[in-house]
Amino acid sequence: MRLLLALVSTLAISMATAAPRQPYSEETFKAAQAAGKPVLVEIHADWCAECKMQDRILGRLSNEGPYDNLTRLRVDYDTQKDLVRAFGARRQSTLVLFNHGAEVGRLVASTREDDIRKLLEKAR
Repeated sequence: MRLLLALVSTLAISMATAAPRQPYSEETFKAAQAAGKPVLVEIHADWCAECKMQDRILGRLSNEGPYDNLTRLRVDYDTQKDLVRAFGARRQSTLVLFNHGAEVGRLVASTREDDIRKLLEKAR
């Protein structure tokens, strides 16, 4: 029982400290860039298995020192088609990374933690 409580407590702390993912808005995107923060735009669909796995990995990585300054913005693949097109995404599970106002990397449909980590390294 104690082990279970410790595990739940650790998970709750981990989730509370992760960089929060927010719905995409142009204002938030521009404000983060103006503040010098890297921005990860996640083209996501709730039904997408790859998207769910990417979200879990990004949640873990967001707790790590090099990535804790990252602003994560989610675009809904099914309801925000204009934004999906604006970001040049051809499918869900597309991650687009911006730093200093420019796109610095893109990853499509990968659920490998090493690939996602390499993408995020481009924000440094």
